[in-house]
Amino acid sequence: MKNIVIAAGYATRLYPLTEHFPKPLLKIGGSTILGRLIADIDAIPGIDEHIIVTNHKFARHFEAWASEIETIKPIRIIDDETVTNETRLGAVCDLLLAIEKCRVEDDMLVIAADNILDFSFRGFVDFFKEKHTSVIMCHQESELKRLQRTGVIAVDADMRVLEMQEKPEHPVSHWAVPPFYIYRKEDLPLIKDCLNHGCGKDAPGNLAHYLCERTPMHAWVMPGKRYDIGTLDSYHEAQGLFG
Repeated sequence: MKNIVIAAGYATRLYPLTEHFPKPLLKIGGSTILGRLIADIDAIPGIDEHIIVTNHKFARHFEAWASEIETIKPIRIIDDETVTNETRLGAVCDLLLAIEKCRVEDDMLVIAADNILDFSFRGFVDFFKEKHTSVIMCHQESELKRLQRTGVIAVDADMRVLEMQEKPEHPVSHWAVPPFYIYRKEDLPLIKDCLNHGCGKDAPGNLAHYLCERTPMHAWVMPGKRYDIGTLDSYHEAQGLFG
């Protein structure tokens, strides 16, 4: 299984920290945001490579980081050759770029690089192996405004995804979807052709939304908390919790 990390954002809300430096490499305790994710995933059986997609502006930072970090599985850095927020490819196109450049024909764990979790991805991978379908994560969210800013799903008793909304005005449930997915290799033909059938390019949830209408998907309930490092306040909060 390939671990594909989308790290190509520009994080303007974290300026000045991220004006000339990538958000995923900001320090949290003795590591970095991305380093904490990789350390967990690197130890999971079945993961054989880490593919990190970055914009051109920050590619050298990730290359330097990859040359210094010690991992069991190899790390490959993919430069999407964009230099501004206005010309960014979007998360879905960055994933398609990684699939093409690395000739991926395997199951894929796909994650956004600007998050910290207080639990392991190991249970998520085990759930994927149990269900034999592509899978997404979910958690209960009671606040309407938060649901309106994220993906939301409806599920059956077996946690099979029945419907997915992206930033809905009227959420179908309280199951919110963070940017963590495992796509099975059998769904690769659908993924590779998604842009030809109206799949959105920007948010990573666009692809899951597109797929759940075309192939079976299940949702795994997060056993802990996710910290989205999107603002200076959230970054300082994470430093206090994990520093």
